[in-house]
Amino acid sequence: MNQKFENQAVVLANGSFPQAPMPLKLLSSAPYLVACDGATNQLVLQGITPNLIIGDGDSISIENRKRYQDIFLQIADQETNDLTKAINYLESIGKTKIAVLGATGGRDDHALGNISLLIEYLQRGIEVRMYTDHGIFIPLNGNQLLKSHNGQQVSIFNFGATNFESIGLKYPIYDFNNWWQGTLNEALCDEFSILATGNYIVYLAYPELKEI
Repeated sequence: MNQKFENQAVVLANGSFPQAPMPLKLLSSAPYLVACDGATNQLVLQGITPNLIIGDGDSISIENRKRYQDIFLQIADQETNDLTKAINYLESIGKTKIAVLGATGGRDDHALGNISLLIEYLQRGIEVRMYTDHGIFIPLNGNQLLKSHNGQQVSIFNFGATNFESIGLKYPIYDFNNWWQGTLNEALCDEFSILATGNYIVYLAYPELKEI
């Protein structure tokens, strides 16, 4: 069962700054807010100060680097991107339910990389959900029941899972190999089930997204 998600922290990545109601609500109510490097520049213009700024320091402005030096954790490691640096830090302080904002809308290759990282975090036992201005990416493993509503647009991206079946989706799913094959599905009622062995990502589109 996929229970209601209550994040312990929010990470703002340095893609497009959130505009939609759902990510903006998460941003304003964040119990602990981490800004990835250059995301700080736009965040402080909105009058919001994060709990922590983290990254390699290549995109935060010189002014903000000086102004927020007491909460800026610079990590020069180039083997991980700033989003993963933020997730690693949050995991180290015991926060394992994390909402990620601003991870898409910039460079397309960065967006795809950030989405695929959700599976890596899942494999580490960290529950990370990515909220964009259009919907939510949820990494999952095995059999899951998700809250939805009739007509909600749903896509499923496979990361090596097998034995796919679904209940409550308009189109039956199968052991597809290419990402496009699981896109453009639709929920038929207020919940749907996915049966599978292995990892995959479910995308739930706005609007009218119910609490999940």
